[in-house]
Amino acid sequence: MANKPISIREVTLHRLVMRLKDPFTTSFGTFQDKEFYVIEMEDETGAIGFGESVAFSSPWYSEETVETNKHIMEQFLIPLLLESPIEHPDEVSKRFEPIRRNNMAKSALEGAVWDLYAKRNHTPLYQVLGGTKRQIDVGISIGIQPTATDLVRVVDGFVNEGYKRMKIKIKPGSDYEMLKEVRRHFPDILLMADANSAYTLEDISLLKRLDDLDLMMIEQPLAHDDIIDHAKLQSVLETPICLDESIHSYEDARKAVEIGSCQIINIKIGRVGGLSESKKIHDYCAEQGIAVWCGGMLEAGIGRAHNVALTTLPQFILPGDTAGSSRYWENDIIDPEVIVKNGVIQVPDKPGMGYEINREVLESYRVDRQVYTRKNILA
Repeated sequence: MANKPISIREVTLHRLVMRLKDPFTTSFGTFQDKEFYVIEMEDETGAIGFGESVAFSSPWYSEETVETNKHIMEQFLIPLLLESPIEHPDEVSKRFEPIRRNNMAKSALEGAVWDLYAKRNHTPLYQVLGGTKRQIDVGISIGIQPTATDLVRVVDGFVNEGYKRMKIKIKPGSDYEMLKEVRRHFPDILLMADANSAYTLEDISLLKRLDDLDLMMIEQPLAHDDIIDHAKLQSVLETPICLDESIHSYEDARKAVEIGSCQIINIKIGRVGGLSESKKIHDYCAEQGIAVWCGGMLEAGIGRAHNVALTTLPQFILPGDTAGSSRYWENDIIDPEVIVKNGVIQVPDKPGMGYEINREVLESYRVDRQVYTRKNILA
């Protein structure tokens, strides 16, 4: 069975709304409810793979939203998947090429194909991706806090939990002094700042002050679609720049590296269109000596499991954002949940993504369900 092409019989979109334990604040704003789709994909043998969409309800991170994901999946991408069998998951991105961008919609479906493919081959997802690590180091992403005292308290809690790196969200007016206070209390931790595009070249003097704080990196300080100004900024900063929102593809990564826009790249599976494109970017960065790490999009368990699998690739040499399930959710939709112990996640060795779906929990969060088959979508 494993060597036969995958003929997808049915795709189910489960629309979920899950409440974060605590509100999450970035330079874009604050939210607490995460709405997204779980993709359940069944082939003609009854094998099932799962994917997860990562777009938010509003287009503040990218142009995609939960609603646009549904439209693109339903009207364009699912019909492309159902029209003919698939030999290998790498074919999915090729099949989706006629549809411009919409990377998060593409990634959600492609992730389910990868999980299905790994299960049909009775192999863990990380192994079919080419990963080798049996455990991965993880850091934590901390939203903007009201005061420096609050921030230090939150950081202290995660340091005591053993997380390997602290990522602090910043914006104008909540940046240098906040980070300085964290560094004063924790002189030896791995510390980075994430600006989510909140600054411009007019802020160079402020951003240069961050060089005093011994940061691992500053992530996406300038515009979400820029690589030119980042190259100018990197030329005057000692702190490495990491690009996030600017990188949507292998070609984006290549161009950014060639002109010196960054020294590090954050690979988010959804942002770049799936695991296949993530692997291409990883391989290029390995050739160029560019460090990569796996970013997070406040995923539930399925997306978190896919992040774990991707991070087992060798050039993921910096701790990523894949915190444990309990960091964000009272109950996650997988069993067991993703567990972090002393800043480390043990990579599961079960076939596929390595975790089972907790149907009862999934259904408790579900607000809608749509089923697509060849009969009802290709008619």
